[in-house]
Amino acid sequence: MGKPREQRQQEIIEAVLELAAEQGVQRVTTQAIADRVGIAQPTVFRHFKTRDAIFAAAIDFLAMNLFNALETFIVAKGPADERLRQLINVQLGFISRQKGLPRLLFSDRLHLESPALKAAVQKVMRRYMKQLAKLIREGQETACFRPEMDPDQASRYIAALVQGLIMRWSIFDFEFSLEEEGEPLWAFLYSSIRV
Repeated sequence: MGKPREQRQQEIIEAVLELAAEQGVQRVTTQAIADRVGIAQPTVFRHFKTRDAIFAAAIDFLAMNLFNALETFIVAKGPADERLRQLINVQLGFISRQKGLPRLLFSDRLHLESPALKAAVQKVMRRYMKQLAKLIREGQETACFRPEMDPDQASRYIAALVQGLIMRWSIFDFEFSLEEEGEPLWAFLYSSIRV
């Protein structure tokens, strides 16, 4: 008797992310996924119709878990600047445990070959920036952040800073601690947005 469908799908998603981290997205084949999970290749296709469907499920899985981790800082009470600092640190901690994420985000598969994957990531990014802009507005209302700043523009630049750091981490084969970069990134960012 096989494993429950949800459990097997989760194993496949985790295998995709591990393989992407180790060898890059282009080399992730359904046979490699099957080998990693310890199943036959046709079993992969019983759970996901295509390789891109697996990547899309991985994006959904990562987005759901990331937003669950960040939600505390979005809805919590307390100083907006401290919540934003914690949000960035938690995000970097989350991503540091998901090395396959930057390999997928910065892959040709996502950027050039699969409009559906690209649209899925764009949706996640829009949601993330909307949450950041909301937190920045709160900070402006409580005099934590500069009032003349455009919250939507600021959220895009914050996202770009974080993404740039993640890209550097990936390009340097994860040789430095992403989490340790959180405080220097925050210090740089905070000097730009504080009142």
